[in-house]
Amino acid sequence: MRGRLAVAAVAAGALATAGHSLTGLEALGDAPTTAELALAADRGTRSDEAASSGSSSSSGSATGLDAATSGVLPVTSAAGGTAQTASSSSSSSDAEDGHQVGSLSKAADRAAAAARAAAEAARPDFVKPADGRFTSGFGARWGSSHRGIDIAGPIGTPIVSVGDGTVIESGPASGFGQWVRVQLEDGTVNVYGHVNRSYVREGQRVRAGEEIAEIGNRGQSTGPHLHFEVWEDGGRKINPLPWLAERGISLGSPQD
Repeated sequence: MRGRLAVAAVAAGALATAGHSLTGLEALGDAPTTAELALAADRGTRSDEAASSGSSSSSGSATGLDAATSGVLPVTSAAGGTAQTASSSSSSSDAEDGHQVGSLSKAADRAAAAARAAAEAARPDFVKPADGRFTSGFGARWGSSHRGIDIAGPIGTPIVSVGDGTVIESGPASGFGQWVRVQLEDGTVNVYGHVNRSYVREGQRVRAGEEIAEIGNRGQSTGPHLHFEVWEDGGRKINPLPWLAERGISLGSPQD
C-alpha cells in the first residue's frame, strides 16, 4: 500500500510539473494502480504535445495572416496607382482646358483688334466742329473784319476737334473769353472761341470728332455760338469755309 502511494506521489509531481490537474484521476478511485498512474501520465504528455502543436499552428496561422496581409499590399499599391492615374488624367484635362481657354482668349483678342482696325479705317479724317446754325461767314462785317465763321447753338452744345492734332492752348483769351487752339499734323491751327467750358489741356492729343469743349457766350459775343478760325502754318488767318469744303465738310449758306 505504501509502495502504491509512493508511486502515486511521483506521478502527481510529474503531472504538476507538466501543468496538469489530477482531477481526472478521481474517476479512477481512491487507490489507483501503477498502470493507471502511468496511463494518466501518458495522457498528460499527449495533452502537452497537443498544446504545443496548437501553439505552433497558431503561429503558423499568424504567419499565414502576415502572408495574407502581404498579399493585400499589392492591392493597396494598385489602388494608389489608380489614384495617381486619376490625378494624371485630371492634370491632363486641366492642361487641355487651359489650352482651350488660352485659344479662346487669343481669338477674342484678334477679333477685338480687327474691330478696332475696322473702326479706325471707318473713322473720318475731318468732321464738322459743332452742330448748329451757320450764322456768319468770313470777311467784312458791320464795318470790321470777321476772321472766322460762327455756328450758333445752345450753351453746352458739344464742340469737337475738326481733325487729329495736339492742344496748344486751352483757357482765357482776349475777346473770346475762353478758347481752345488745336494744331493739326500739317501745322494748321484750328481756333475755337467763346467756349463755355474746355475739356482738354495743353499738350493733349485729340482726334477728329473728339469732344474738346462746349458752346458758350463768353467774351465779345452777342449770343451763344462757336467762333471757328483756321490759321495756316505761320499764323495767317484764312477763310474756313473752303478749307472745310476741301475736307468734305459743308455748312451751307449763312442763316441770320
